[in-house]
Amino acid sequence: MPRQVDHEGRRRRIAEAICLIADERGLEGVTLRDVAAVAQVSMGAVQRCFRSKDEMLLFAVGHVGERITERVRARLSGGPAQPPATALGHAATEVALLREEHRAEARVWLAFVAQAAVSEPLADTLRISYAALQDLFARLIAEAAKSAPAGEDTAPPEPRREARALLALADGLTSHVLIGHLTSEEADEVLHTHLAGLWERLDATR
Repeated sequence: MPRQVDHEGRRRRIAEAICLIADERGLEGVTLRDVAAVAQVSMGAVQRCFRSKDEMLLFAVGHVGERITERVRARLSGGPAQPPATALGHAATEVALLREEHRAEARVWLAFVAQAAVSEPLADTLRISYAALQDLFARLIAEAAKSAPAGEDTAPPEPRREARALLALADGLTSHVLIGHLTSEEADEVLHTHLAGLWERLDATR
């Protein structure tokens, strides 16, 4: 009986190999031969999974996005129920990739972002990932607005607008930490200062 091949598992191994190579050499250093070697599969196996390098890269960027999203979900669902403000802080911290253990992932993500500037298929994939994160942020902000204590009768912040600003800030902090402009601790302080200001505005509208 012929051995069954876990095609999805193999594709994930190839995506991990792409990320390891991209972290060391950038996306321009990703070759079919090296991907096969790092993934410990044959070149033919890589070609059976992906018809081109572009198709490999598209799958790999989606794989990285899913890993980040899964960590966000795990932070939100793990343990006892969290207030929306706390949940949003956890989610934004995960997206910013500020911790040392996520530094390689941050380098790879930014390599994909740079390549997406000249690759519309990659840009499409990244827009889907960013849209999903923005929707999550907007939902948590809206929930936090409902649970905020009573305050002045002023117009509340618009959740989608605030979500766009927070996502852009978290994403930008990734770059600032990677190039050494900010330390992880400084970036974390910037992020949570922004969140504290958002909660103050929410409190003032209730």
